[in-house]
Amino acid sequence: MKLFLIHSGFYDPELCDGIYESHANYFVVAEDFEAARTKAKTLPDFKKKRMHIDGIQEIDIVEGFDITPVANAKHEGLTRVVSHRHRDLAPKPTAGA
Repeated sequence: MKLFLIHSGFYDPELCDGIYESHANYFVVAEDFEAARTKAKTLPDFKKKRMHIDGIQEIDIVEGFDITPVANAKHEGLTRVVSHRHRDLAPKPTAGA
């Protein structure tokens, strides 16, 4: 099994009359690219928002670490992504700059 990042686009009529494309990213575990593509299309949000796939990335190695999904029966059907919120804004320009 492999880890894939699915970059999805959609048009939300509640935001600016749906004229601009919004995006969401999802992780899926699948055997290959085609299986990941098919699996992404079954996600509830994907169907609800009538999304399309803009890109798929297979995540294989990060900073020298192998990324290999390992099945765990205790977590069957569970997806957990831990978000650490931060906001790093560029400094305000100084006067005369």
